[in-house]
Amino acid sequence: MGVRTNIVLDDQLINEVKQMTALKTKKDVVDLALSELLKQLKRKKLLSMRHSGLWKGDLAQSRRRRIDTR
Repeated sequence: MGVRTNIVLDDQLINEVKQMTALKTKKDVVDLALSELLKQLKRKKLLSMRHSGLWKGDLAQSRRRRIDTR
């Protein structure tokens, strides 16, 4: 279910995206832009957590254990 809203869009940007993709409508362009932005933000969040110490363990030992159980 979508939310109906009125926004002013840059027609030049919309047309450029439509030319470079198979997208036909402004709604499709906005949906894609929001989806791609969300993916990028999630990726940045994961990368920022990379050395945060959330996982404490021995990677080599964990890998050995996985190999030994096969």
